[in-house]
Amino acid sequence: MFFGPLIRAKKKQKKKEIVHELGFQEDKQPLERDLDRMVDRIKQELGNSPDVIVRTFQIGSSPLIQVAAIYIEGLTDIEKVNDFVTHSLLFEQKENELPQSNDPHCMFDVILSRALTVGDAKYLNDWNVMMHALLSGDIAVFVDNCEGSIIGNLRGGERRGVTAPETEVNIRGPRDSFNESIGTNVSLIRRRLKSPNLWLESMRVGNITQTDVSIMYLKGIAEDRLVEEVRRRLKDIRIDAILESGNIEDLIQDQTYTPFPTIYNSERPDVVVGNLLEGRIAVLVDGTPNTLILPTTFSQFFKAAEDYYQRVEFTVFMRLIRYFGFFVVMLLPSMYIAVTTHHHEMIPTLLAINLLAQREGVPFPVFFEAFLMEAAFELMREAGTRMPRAVGQAVSTVGAIVLGQAAVEAGIVTAMMVIVVSFTGIASFTLPGFTLTTSARLIRFPMMLAASTFGFYGIFMCTILIVAHLTSLRSFGIPYLSPFAPFGFKRQKDTLWRSPFKTPATRPGLIGPRQETSLQKDGVPSSDQNDQTSEG
Repeated sequence: MFFGPLIRAKKKQKKKEIVHELGFQEDKQPLERDLDRMVDRIKQELGNSPDVIVRTFQIGSSPLIQVAAIYIEGLTDIEKVNDFVTHSLLFEQKENELPQSNDPHCMFDVILSRALTVGDAKYLNDWNVMMHALLSGDIAVFVDNCEGSIIGNLRGGERRGVTAPETEVNIRGPRDSFNESIGTNVSLIRRRLKSPNLWLESMRVGNITQTDVSIMYLKGIAEDRLVEEVRRRLKDIRIDAILESGNIEDLIQDQTYTPFPTIYNSERPDVVVGNLLEGRIAVLVDGTPNTLILPTTFSQFFKAAEDYYQRVEFTVFMRLIRYFGFFVVMLLPSMYIAVTTHHHEMIPTLLAINLLAQREGVPFPVFFEAFLMEAAFELMREAGTRMPRAVGQAVSTVGAIVLGQAAVEAGIVTAMMVIVVSFTGIASFTLPGFTLTTSARLIRFPMMLAASTFGFYGIFMCTILIVAHLTSLRSFGIPYLSPFAPFGFKRQKDTLWRSPFKTPATRPGLIGPRQETSLQKDGVPSSDQNDQTSEG
C-alpha cells in the first residue's frame, strides 16, 4: 500500500520514455509559424526521404506570401493533387477573389475556403495528427507566418480493386469482397445497410504502425455493454505493430490457449451485414480484407452466405453435411485405428479377412501407418497452398495419387488406410469457416494417439474433454456452444436448420435484450417474448 503510488509513478514515467523513444508524444504539439523551419522539420522527421514531395508557391500581391504543399508520393492520388493545387493555391488573382488585406491569416482563410470546394479539407494545429495524416496519404498545406495547416484528403495510390472472394466461394450471392482499404470496406457495408443506426467508431492501434481500426455496429440492436467491452479491449492494446486483423484477434480474444477460434473472420460484406443485423460487432483493420466478427459461437462456423439465398430444404441438408464432415475430420482416423487395433469383433467377418490380407507384409502398426499418411497429406496440402496458383492444384492432386498408389504397392500402407485418409481430407473442405477446419485437423492427432492406446475408451475420454473445454469457452461473455448449451428450443431457428423467411421470427436472443422482431406480417411485428432473453 505504501509503495503503490511510487510504483504507479515509475510505470507512468516508463511509458512516457517508451512513447518518446518511438517518436510519439502524448501532449498536443502546435505547429510552427515559420514555413522554412516547418518544412525542414518534416523532412528531418521523415529521414529526408525522396518520396516526400514539397511544392512551394507564392500568392498574393506585394508582399508575396509563401505557401508550401507537402505530400508523400505513392500514397496520394496525383490527379487529385494537381486539381487541389490548381483550384486552391494557383487560383487567378482577381480582385474579387483576393482578400481585402494581404495579411497571411486572411490568405490562409481564403485557401481553406477554396480547398473545401475541391475535397475533404480541414484545419489542424497538432503535430502528431498532421504527421499521421501525411503518412496516411493526405496533403498538408502551410502558409508562412500562419499557425496550423490545411489537410486535404487526397488518398490514392495503387490499390487492389473490389474482386470476388477467394476463400469464401459461393454459387449464389454477391461476388464482391473486402480489400486492403478500410475506407472501401466501410463503404461496401454502408451500401447494404442504409440505416442511420449504423454507427462507426475509429481509432489507431500500434505505437509504430498507427494502424487504423474501426468498429461498426447497429445502434439499438447491438448491446451497449458489448460495444463498450470491445472498445475497452481495443484501447488497452499496447503493441508496436498491427499488420493484420489476426494480431487484433489474438490480443482481444477471451482465451488464448485453445485450439478453437473464438472470433469469426470474413472477407464477404454480406456475411458481415448479416451478423450486424443479429447484434454483433464488426472490427475492420486497415491493410487487410479479413473483418473480425464478434462475439462468435460454435455453430457460426457451419453457416455459409448462400444458406440464406437458397431453399430451406437444401440449406438444412448442406448444414447436416458440414456437421458430419467436421466429425469425420476429427474422428474417422481414430475410429479406424481403434477398430483395427482393439475392437476386431466390431468388423464384419468378410471385411476383417480383407483387412488382414491387406496388412500382410505391412511392417508398421496401424497408428504409425495412419500418422505417416496424415502427415504426408498435410505436407501436400501446404505445398499446394504455397506453390504458384497455376501449378499448385495440379501438383497436389497428382502427388496425392502417385504417392498413395506407390505407398500401397511398396507395402508401406494399406489401401484401406489411403481411403480413410483421403476421405478425411475431402471432408475437411466442407466447412465454410476455415479456421474451425484447422482446429479439427489439429485435434485428430491426439485422438489417434488415444485410440491406439485405449481404443474407443480413449476416444470417448478425449471427446468428453473436448466438450467440457467447449462449454467453458466464452466469446465476449457469450457461451461458445450457445444455443446448444445452454439449450434454448426457440433459439434453434438458425443452427442445424434454418427457419423459412415466411415464418414469424425474431432476431436471435444471443447478444443482448434489445432483440426486436426481424420479420413483420402486414406491417405488424411478430411478438415472441420468449426469444427476447440474453444468454450472456
